Amino acid sequence: MFFQGWSGILRVLVVGALAYVAMVLFLRVSGKRTLAKLNAFDLVVTVALGSTLASILLSSSVALAEGVAAMLTLIGCQYIVAWSSVRSRRVARLVRSEPTLLLRDGEICERALRECRMTEAELRTVVRSNANAEPSEVAAVILESDGSFSVIPSPEEGRASFAETGLRL
Repeated sequence: MFFQGWSGILRVLVVGALAYVAMVLFLRVSGKRTLAKLNAFDLVVTVALGSTLASILLSSSVALAEGVAAMLTLIGCQYIVAWSSVRSRRVARLVRSEPTLLLRDGEICERALRECRMTEAELRTVVRSNANAEPSEVAAVILESDGSFSVIPSPEEGRASFAETGLRL
């Protein structure tokens, strides 16, 4: 249970080092976009790569070559989808989600909350954790396409409000 022999440890060390080198090389070749987590698809690829690396390291039934092929497949698919979404609006709409405005100048957008399956209490938690404020003290809260929240503080005296800036979401 605590120790099954040196061969398993040696396998993890050798295969782990080789899989790590392969992952670094693939990520360098594929570019920064592979791990950018700009949308849900990017996040899924990042998690899948981590899971694949863990399988290579810890499962003796997964050969290094199979694991490297799996990583290469994931990175290749992500590259093709990202490349296609830059060149085709149809593909971009299919893969990317648009940011959603949940709160504007202190007013909660009820419809947007329902569409995002969020409660007002959850939105208040986001505001408190990001701005230490109440919703009435915040210019905007945006649910970004990667699932993170952007909280834009209310402008200072004499500066334009969020609505007056002309920004549209």
